[in-house]
Amino acid sequence: MAAPIQGISKILCRISTPVLRSLVINKPCSQRLVTLWARSGPKVELLGRRTFCTALPVKDDSPNEAVVRYKDNPWDYLESEEYIERYGKGHVWADYRRNHKGGIPPQKTRKTCIRGDKICGNPCPICRDNNVIIHHQNVKLLQQFINPYTGKVYDPTRTGVCMKQQKVLNQAVNMARDHGLLPFQIPHVEFLAEDFSNSHDAVGSTPTPACLTSGEPWYTWYDKMVPDEKEVAKVKKIYKAYLK
Repeated sequence: MAAPIQGISKILCRISTPVLRSLVINKPCSQRLVTLWARSGPKVELLGRRTFCTALPVKDDSPNEAVVRYKDNPWDYLESEEYIERYGKGHVWADYRRNHKGGIPPQKTRKTCIRGDKICGNPCPICRDNNVIIHHQNVKLLQQFINPYTGKVYDPTRTGVCMKQQKVLNQAVNMARDHGLLPFQIPHVEFLAEDFSNSHDAVGSTPTPACLTSGEPWYTWYDKMVPDEKEVAKVKKIYKAYLK
């Protein structure tokens, strides 16, 4: 019995090799086998005479496409439909409400909303939206945090921005003003046409001395000055405990 079984196995091996070669050469047949095998089991790709199993796609932990899309041009986010649906025509911080204990809010906001991998329960208007990126060229976003009447940046107690983002915001506003992207107010000073350079005796023209032998000084401020006794008494009374 063993001899006939060995003969049958040899015949099957001789038949199987040309069949496999024909399947590899004949692409339509191989593709059909691949599709059938993919329906029933794992995906297999026939490459020449070898087979390689493809691994499943690994989940990418990278940020959302919107973050990558607005990273280079953060000012485009304020004109997108996503921003209009979320905020409308209002400011980013308009509908934000802070979480605080008691009825009176604290005088300062939290130091930061994100510490490593931990995010607080109610992050500030800038930390809660990854698409809101502070940049000195993002003028429309910076104008939302500036008072249009005084030109000063809103206090974080009003906008709810954390202290870390408030520091970045102040730096961006100052840089935008230095680059001429944001206006800033300069106090108006009226300059009169009068010349005050020679009005005081110390900077005026030197008068000619009346007489060099009179013993009087040329200038009044060179003479010995005697303080008022009443003013001296008041000062002594105030600092009586400290005088020796």
